[in-house]
Amino acid sequence: MFTTNPFADLVNTIPLNVIQGYVILMAILVVGGTVLDMLHKKSAQFFFEKGEKAKADREREVGAGEAVGIAIQTVVIDVATSGEFCNPKRRISHLFTMYGFILFLLSTIALVFAYPTHAAPGVVSQVWHLGAAMVMFGGYWFWFFIRVDVAAEGVPWYRLVRADMFILSLLGTTTFGLVWSLLQTSGAGTSTIVFLGLFIISATVLFAGVMWSKFAHMFFKPAAAFQKRMLKADGSNQNLPKDVDLTDPELQKRFPDIPEYMGVNPPNMGPGIKREAPNHY
Repeated sequence: MFTTNPFADLVNTIPLNVIQGYVILMAILVVGGTVLDMLHKKSAQFFFEKGEKAKADREREVGAGEAVGIAIQTVVIDVATSGEFCNPKRRISHLFTMYGFILFLLSTIALVFAYPTHAAPGVVSQVWHLGAAMVMFGGYWFWFFIRVDVAAEGVPWYRLVRADMFILSLLGTTTFGLVWSLLQTSGAGTSTIVFLGLFIISATVLFAGVMWSKFAHMFFKPAAAFQKRMLKADGSNQNLPKDVDLTDPELQKRFPDIPEYMGVNPPNMGPGIKREAPNHY
């Protein structure tokens, strides 16, 4: 069942060039939507102006070798392992969703362009189904249990806003696609057509609605993470104050209120808002 190429039988209904043309069109819409999103939100201009402004506060030049190291750190920590998430549940959910979507997308391209027949290697079809299941696991976990407005603010899970378009269209694409594949394998007639239609509609909303969803943020986040690390390395630190040691005698001389109100050896301030889960609605 999971080793069957779901697009092989679809060729009997929809010409292969139409299917491939649809995938190409979706890729063009993603690129175009991202560019329009950048122009509309002025994201590239914001990053450029932020970098130029930080030059005045720069304390040192970051060499090419160090910049490469920072880029590698960004890829490994901020991108590959989603290190920016402090909440481990949110991080695991995000990783399942992210890697599931990557597997689902790459295997779709492989099945449609490289192996559009039943001769496709079973592992490629397995990856397609696995990717869809991973997205569903991470996405539904996020939607029902981790979302801030649901977990911390008591908002019903079925409340929808425009910002939800990305996650809902992503879940719709993988869920309807997986159900369509299973129904097609079992030989269901009308149900298969219905879920195929829902699969196409969800995918179209996902890839064509980039400008109105969070889809483009997956391209901006790595750039923002890299810039943040670079600004910290060159000393400008986004115009934020530097970390200090409250037990430093020189600092206590400059700010006598520290030992007066907090003692000579100030204690750790503690986890603060991270002390417990925000569920006091």
